[in-house]
Amino acid sequence: MADLDALRANFIERFATAPRFFRAPGRVNLIGEHTDYNGGFVMPAAIGFDTTVAVAPRTDRRLRVHSTNFSETLEASLPDACAAMTQRRGGTHWLNYVLGVADSLAQHGVRLQGADLLVHGEVPIGAGLSSSAALEVATALALAALAGQTLEPVTLAGICQRAENDYVGMRCGIMDQMASACGRAGHVLWVDCRSLEYKLLPFGSGAAGDGSAVRLVICNTMVRHQLSGSEYNRRRAQCEQAVQELAPLVPGMTALRDVSSATLHAHRAGLDAELYRRCRHVVTENERVQAAAMALAAADLATFGQLMRASHLSLRDDYEVSCDELDLMVRLADPIEGVYGARMTGGGFGGCTVNLVRADAVPHFQSLIAARYAQATGHDPEIYVCEAADGAAPINHRPGAHLGQPA
Repeated sequence: MADLDALRANFIERFATAPRFFRAPGRVNLIGEHTDYNGGFVMPAAIGFDTTVAVAPRTDRRLRVHSTNFSETLEASLPDACAAMTQRRGGTHWLNYVLGVADSLAQHGVRLQGADLLVHGEVPIGAGLSSSAALEVATALALAALAGQTLEPVTLAGICQRAENDYVGMRCGIMDQMASACGRAGHVLWVDCRSLEYKLLPFGSGAAGDGSAVRLVICNTMVRHQLSGSEYNRRRAQCEQAVQELAPLVPGMTALRDVSSATLHAHRAGLDAELYRRCRHVVTENERVQAAAMALAAADLATFGQLMRASHLSLRDDYEVSCDELDLMVRLADPIEGVYGARMTGGGFGGCTVNLVRADAVPHFQSLIAARYAQATGHDPEIYVCEAADGAAPINHRPGAHLGQPA
């Protein structure tokens, strides 16, 4: 958790006024990868790594933003941000996420005012744990609050997704922002990415059905291949192409979520081999998410783990977004005692795996997988032991209070 007293002192030193605080978490996706932008189903959880935004109003129409992570202070005028400056579009510089959110809020009808912001991120960057969504959601909460508006979590998620799609240029689905905005401690989210209906499913304590508990253990491979952004957008374009080719053959189809495995197989001859594999991943992954929700409700973690393994194989072979390091991490995890399942998580081409591990087996798992991965690759991984956490919210900080005390 961020040291709010230190951030407050930093803010006052830079901007000569006291701030309000807002936080939003990163996320890990248990199952349902690359299905969100196909109108399908996902099962993420918010995790205990936050981005914190401190904010105070200005009397002019400017945004002045400092990033503690990059030791940069940058400025933009609100008219520039809210006119969606074309020269800033298509770039993943951290400021573009802030300006994109400002633009998206303005399009939504929020009457923005100038602000000083200090951004402090603790979500590992480049690990596939949605540091960008955490930044977007925390910024949106802060700027909307200055404007005197409170946004419903689903609305907040949609505003932030639009910022990333239209301003930054990453054609992501809504899963990351939904998890950051809507998460709840002790629960995973089942999300229908078409209707935006979501359910909170109890997870963690006693989930093994015998009084034991499970943990989400995230293993960071510490690699991020340069293909990630361009290939992500390419996969989405392939899915859209497949919909165009299949829609005349499948009545009522508007997205790949409308296709069953049997229907896809029946029309296999009409797709080239690569496009068919892309569709097969999305269609079967949607089915796995639904099966995983039923397994979780029945406290059947063995079945849940099998579905995680099948998801990884599909991402590796049909969607082709894994990499050697992710595959190695999954292979190393599978035989370790107490592991129910392991798979890559996030967009792919590096980043992290997510492992469902019995709580009492976590210390042994951590030490064993770290040693074996380092031996095989020469790189030390980072291992994060997580529980499902609460979504975005204001922080009612009392200066001088211990961070463990209620505000």
